[in-house]
Amino acid sequence: MPSPVNLAEKLASFSDLWSPRIVGRFNGHDLMVVKARGSFVWHSHAETDDFFLVLKGRLTIELREGPVTLGPGELYVVPAGVEHRPVAEEETHILLIEPAGTPNTGDPATAAVKVAI
Repeated sequence: MPSPVNLAEKLASFSDLWSPRIVGRFNGHDLMVVKARGSFVWHSHAETDDFFLVLKGRLTIELREGPVTLGPGELYVVPAGVEHRPVAEEETHILLIEPAGTPNTGDPATAAVKVAI
């Protein structure tokens, strides 16, 4: 029987930071939640945009042109090919949407393994 996805429950089921968890799929895209704190690596995605929606906390997306800071309910899309680094001073919960198989670091050799939950 169909049931909704409860993002708070999904986020409560793990504690790893910067390790996306797949909570659904949509038209060839992974819908993921991630917990963030501290700085991620500078990276870019040559062929795809990067979608960030903050659910809880605050996230700064550092860009070479200047930072974009997001609070709960705010989103930002980093255009394909733009180098960026997400930074969270406090634990922050984020919804990410990416084409299935997109490495979170932009490089399959250093990317986190995405687990479906």
